[in-house]
Amino acid sequence: MNDWLILTATLPTTPSGLRVRVWRALKATGAGTLREGVYVLPAIAPSAPALRELAKTIADAGADAYLLELRARDAAQEQAFRALFDRSEHYAELLQAAKDARKSIGKATEAELHKTLRNLEQQLQQIQASDFFPNEDGTRCVDAVTMLRREIELHLSPDEPSPTKAVVPSLAIADYQGRTWATRKRPWVDRLATAWLVSRFIDKSPSFIWLSDPKKCPKSALGYDFDGATFTHVGELVTFEVVAKSFGLDEKPALARLGQLVHYIDVGGISLDEAPGIEMIVRGLQAQYADDDELLEAAFAFFDTLHAALKAAK
Repeated sequence: MNDWLILTATLPTTPSGLRVRVWRALKATGAGTLREGVYVLPAIAPSAPALRELAKTIADAGADAYLLELRARDAAQEQAFRALFDRSEHYAELLQAAKDARKSIGKATEAELHKTLRNLEQQLQQIQASDFFPNEDGTRCVDAVTMLRREIELHLSPDEPSPTKAVVPSLAIADYQGRTWATRKRPWVDRLATAWLVSRFIDKSPSFIWLSDPKKCPKSALGYDFDGATFTHVGELVTFEVVAKSFGLDEKPALARLGQLVHYIDVGGISLDEAPGIEMIVRGLQAQYADDDELLEAAFAFFDTLHAALKAAK
């Protein structure tokens, strides 16, 4: 059986500010309501410290608050506590919304598709944050939203590469200097971030070309992020991650974190808090610069700043 936190609180009716503050804080923790003024939360919940702090806040405000830690008296009570955190209905609604979104892919505009996807991913993240007893419902939802992201990206970029089963090679940076790197035109986050990675950590004097038809990639160029390219998606890794791993750069914490962000924005997967903001900025850069060389230059400055922030956060 689990350990449970039980918060009992008696709040004054006036002033209303404390009640509103407590209500918002309780909602943020994901606590369940046993009855008015009695709230329960698994002790294992990431938000448990916030509930402990809330009890102190209420007491400091002069109201009555007690925080108990206990175990259910029997299996029936344990099940009753767990039932307060059943997220199956929320997951079912989200799953249906994802199915509806898939049906509208061919009818919606690019902006509408991205907005829908962003909203669904945020909803999924919110449900997961209070899903303290995850099961197959959550897994199905994650798979559905990941599939939706993939289908939207394929609809908007039909030449997106398919993952290969190749082994990622170990390469020497010294052998990749002064090279021409070629990828598909109108680069999205994986191609932009990979170009930044190449320029900042691998090739001291690279040049980049943009291909209207990846099949016509010059033989002298190093192609990346398209089917048949020298560097492309391998297994679960996107091109940025493949290039980083090939040159031993994936062991750098800030680059590894950046790889996770690029991965999520490009193909979905594990949700990351910073991802929506980064995705919005990259889309803004694309909208601002019609010329791919200018887009790349602006993206370099952005990824320099992002990398510095990730390093500082470690």
